Amino acid sequence: MDARTEIAKFLMVVGIVIFFVGIIVFLAPRIPWLGHLPGDIDVRGKNFRIYFPIITCILLSILLTILLNLIKFLRR
Repeated sequence: MDARTEIAKFLMVVGIVIFFVGIIVFLAPRIPWLGHLPGDIDVRGKNFRIYFPIITCILLSILLTILLNLIKFLRR
């Protein structure tokens, strides 16, 4: 294949990924438990706040790993 075809495919994939990330960002506030799971670290002081959603990150990582492995398995 020539270079233009490869670049076109790459740009289409990047566009689809950006589209789905946009959907996730748009719908994330409608999921009330996302980012507020037990184990998420939230430290509030008088003039500062430290928030690290560690359990949410672990849960999303596990779900994405399962999803991507399933997609990989189905493509064979």
